[in-house]
Amino acid sequence: MAKVTVSLDADFAIELMLLSGTRNPQDAVELILRDYLARGRRTEARTSDAADEARLGARPAPIVQEG
Repeated sequence: MAKVTVSLDADFAIELMLLSGTRNPQDAVELILRDYLARGRRTEARTSDAADEARLGARPAPIVQEG
């Protein structure tokens, strides 16, 4: 997996660590970003429509032939 380096303000990093209950800034950022992504996926699952399903690669409904 590729790694990305990000510079953060020390006070911001400390606040993140306190909020997340972690002992180092990297764990705090990873935890918060994973939570953010999971929340976005849950929201999208709730609010998606037919156009979103096609965009996300969902399987289309089977075509029913009559007659």
